[in-house]
Amino acid sequence: MQRYFVAPAQFAGERVEITGDDARHIAKVMRGRAGDKFIVSDGEDREALVEIDSIDSAAVSAVVVEYLEMTAEPRLQVTVAQSLPKGDKMETVIQKCTEIGAVAFAPFWSERTIVQYDAKKEGKRLERWRKIAKEAAEQAHRNRIPVIDSPVSFKTLLQTFSAYDAVYFCYEKEQGLHIRDRLKPFVEQIFADSGAVASLLLVIGPEGGFTEDEVRIAEEAGAEAVGLGRRILRCETAGMTALTCALYESGEMGGV
Repeated sequence: MQRYFVAPAQFAGERVEITGDDARHIAKVMRGRAGDKFIVSDGEDREALVEIDSIDSAAVSAVVVEYLEMTAEPRLQVTVAQSLPKGDKMETVIQKCTEIGAVAFAPFWSERTIVQYDAKKEGKRLERWRKIAKEAAEQAHRNRIPVIDSPVSFKTLLQTFSAYDAVYFCYEKEQGLHIRDRLKPFVEQIFADSGAVASLLLVIGPEGGFTEDEVRIAEEAGAEAVGLGRRILRCETAGMTALTCALYESGEMGGV
C-alpha cells in the first residue's frame, strides 16, 4: 500500500489534506480516485490509514479510517556520519541506508575528502538529499524520515561524539577488533532492559580513507576503531555494511 509523509499541520481532526508533489503523484501517477486508501504519517507520532473523498492534481482530501501503530523504527538508533564522497555516491548512501534503517545522516569533510565543499550549493544539495530520504522512507514503510544535517568539518563532528551511547570509527587498517566484537557486548548491555533505546554513530571515511592522525584524534574523542572484515570496501558500501551489522546484532534482522 502506498505511503506518504505529511507535515503534522496537514492532519486536521479526522482528515488529512495532501498538496504539492504528493498530491500530483496520487492523482497522476497512481491514478487515485475517491474511495482509494493509502497510509499517511506525520513522521512524529501519528500514522493512519486514510480514504480519499476528493481529489485533483492540486490537492487530495482524505478521511482517517484508522490510526496505526508506529512499530517500524529500530531500537538501536544509528546515525551514519559519511565523509563526502564524489559524484552522486552520497545520494546512494542516503537512499540505501534509509531503507536499511538509519535514523540520521551527518555528512562531513575530512583531510582526504575529494569533493570541494561549496556552501553556495548546500541548500539545493540538502533539499535533494532530504527528498531522496523521504522517498526511500516511504518505499521502506518507515515511520519517520531520517534527519540529514548540513555538512561540517571533521573537527566539528568530533564534538558530537559525546551525544551517542557509542561511536564506531570504521577503519580499513584496523586488524584487531571487528565491528561484531564491539557490537555484541554493547547491544547485550544496552538491551538488557527490554524497553531500552540506544544511539550509535558510525563514522565512515572518504575514498582515500582516514589519515592516521584522524584516527588518533577520533579515538581521543571517544570513538572505537572497528574493522569491517578482510576486504576493502568502497566508501559508499562501508556505511551500508556497518549499518546492517549493527541492526542485525540488535535484533532488527534476526540477530541477538
